[in-house]
Amino acid sequence: MELAIAQPADFHVHLRQGALSELVTPHVRKGGFSTAYVMPNLKPPITSTDQALAYKAALEKIEPNVEFLMTLYLSPELTPDEIRKAKQAGIVGVKSYPRGVTTNSDGGIESYEAYYPVFEAMQEVDMVLNLHGEIPSDSAHASLFSLFSFNNIHVLNAEPSFLPHLHKTHSTFPRLRIVLEHATTRAAVEAVKACGDTVACTITVHHLELTVDDWAGQSWNFCKPVAKYPDDRQALRDIVKEGHPRFFLGSDSAPHPPHNKSVSTPSCGCAAGIYTSPILLPLTAHILESFGALDRLEDFVSTFGRKFYKIPANGNKVLLTRATHGATFSIPEEGYTLKDESAIPFWAGRRINWTLSE
Repeated sequence: MELAIAQPADFHVHLRQGALSELVTPHVRKGGFSTAYVMPNLKPPITSTDQALAYKAALEKIEPNVEFLMTLYLSPELTPDEIRKAKQAGIVGVKSYPRGVTTNSDGGIESYEAYYPVFEAMQEVDMVLNLHGEIPSDSAHASLFSLFSFNNIHVLNAEPSFLPHLHKTHSTFPRLRIVLEHATTRAAVEAVKACGDTVACTITVHHLELTVDDWAGQSWNFCKPVAKYPDDRQALRDIVKEGHPRFFLGSDSAPHPPHNKSVSTPSCGCAAGIYTSPILLPLTAHILESFGALDRLEDFVSTFGRKFYKIPANGNKVLLTRATHGATFSIPEEGYTLKDESAIPFWAGRRINWTLSE
């Protein structure tokens, strides 16, 4: 069995920097994708147009056959004038990280109201606001955050607790295109559905598979936001199966050196992030097929996201082949290595039913 999919686009991917970037950037193409929406949480973060263009040039040098869509990191350095400059330069969006909620978010925001002039400029020039939709759970730092209320906030309720801020931002800037990133809860799905057509949501392929039990005690399945309860996973599956046009793939593929994923110490936990780029399209086909949504694959990985972001496909197709007669395709257990860098993919050593056609 073969499937021909209109040119897929990954609307949330981490491509890192330095030698690790040299390893993982070609994996966008390896996983079946030729468009990548690139996150800006580097060290230091990408906060200006010039930095974003320099990063884009570096990525294109590594992998010239991928269209890289660039973003800026929401920070005090970002001004309305810089937003206008970024738009003219082809920068697509701005990513908001509440401080400390995930990898390289120490410079994240403390109050959305302070950025209203930036949001107004984004609404004016039609740039996308990408929201990491969690509230920080460290109550010891409550005084730093004027935006957030610290009432028993933890990794399992950090996302639902954020959703009022999504609604407030949307109601204040109704023409601003907003994407709630990597939703993990039924509450998030319902919140996005309740908003207008300018609000969309990305869903990762791993959150369509994992629940709490899969990451509790298993560092390789640990990411931020964490996978939630079976009912939350069912809500994500249901909205994909329904074919709602404002829900689409953003892999949040986040590579880390294996020793950062597999090892924690009393003073430092394991890294948060799941790496799916090199197997992304076959893995997505396999998981959607597992819950009866294979007919929604093209909508989920290409059509809906491209329509929301106004990024047309070039007409090319990607071919997938399904194994027959009980045969399957293996995900490399040893992962991928270049020079001194390596990365282990999600489901390493597992077998799946789909592969990219040669």
